[in-house]
Amino acid sequence: MKKALSLLVLLAFINACDDGNLTQEDITFENVNTQSCSNSSSNTLIYKLKDQEALIMEIPTTTFKSDPTPDSQPIELNIGTNSNRVVYRFYNGTVATANICETITPATPVITDQWTATDGIIQIVTTAVKSTNETTNATKITGYNHNIVLKNVTFAKANGTQVYETFPFGDYTTSATTLPFNFDQSLEKCSASNDVYNYNTSEALILTIDPNLILNEATAANTPRTGLIGTTTNKLTYRLFSNLLTSDYFCQSTTPSTPAISEEWTGVTGVSGTSGIIEVTTTTNGPNSFKHTIVLKKVSLAKGNNNFMLGDSYTLGELFTTN
Repeated sequence: MKKALSLLVLLAFINACDDGNLTQEDITFENVNTQSCSNSSSNTLIYKLKDQEALIMEIPTTTFKSDPTPDSQPIELNIGTNSNRVVYRFYNGTVATANICETITPATPVITDQWTATDGIIQIVTTAVKSTNETTNATKITGYNHNIVLKNVTFAKANGTQVYETFPFGDYTTSATTLPFNFDQSLEKCSASNDVYNYNTSEALILTIDPNLILNEATAANTPRTGLIGTTTNKLTYRLFSNLLTSDYFCQSTTPSTPAISEEWTGVTGVSGTSGIIEVTTTTNGPNSFKHTIVLKKVSLAKGNNNFMLGDSYTLGELFTTN
């Protein structure tokens, strides 16, 4: 009887002495979608809402880059109370987006408690979200997924602290710039260089082609001249411009500064028999005139850690030359 009474007293004592570490309270938002709003010109709020709870993170907008992170090299930010903030809030009613994003927040529901992260690291791993054309195997980058994990995060709360060694915040997706690729089949060539190009008002594809691929001699049937995408010879460049592009831009001794380039992608070096292959088929086009059809086989374009494929076969266009 005395032993039983002693045990009851001990249990009561443990329950009464909560220093914030003995009682574990879990934050569970794993199956909740991440939303966002901009609360300034430089910061973004990303948040999750669940009934009467909100998990909120405020970090610089530039953190979410349109470029995958290298393997085992996540972006890392130190959690602070003035920057890179993370808070967990409790409300006395169902919380909505207006409670997070509006400049003048609704009077209800009211915040009844808040945990504030005081230490730890925000880790972000970014990957490209791609779609694939099932007919051509061309890929297109449609967005970027940012997987966010908090490491060794300490939450300060009313009755102590709560520490998580690893706390998955979840995924946050941003959109990608749309690359139009709205080219016709008409190629032009610079007279003083080996640049062959196709363009419209906002974009250009430029191939610094090996001159041996565009000889004024018809190729045998089903026997095109071939080459590989390279870094100097057969260099392929895609440029997207922020202003109107005209023919005056091309064939200059130095690349003009206007219109400004908003994105530039470079062809991935080819591998013989596998990828990055250039095929040129030449036919006669009347007396002393030739048509060169340039096709790119399994060619990819890259920028930073990003890449996408033009497809199994992409027709760059047709170039006409004369003797």
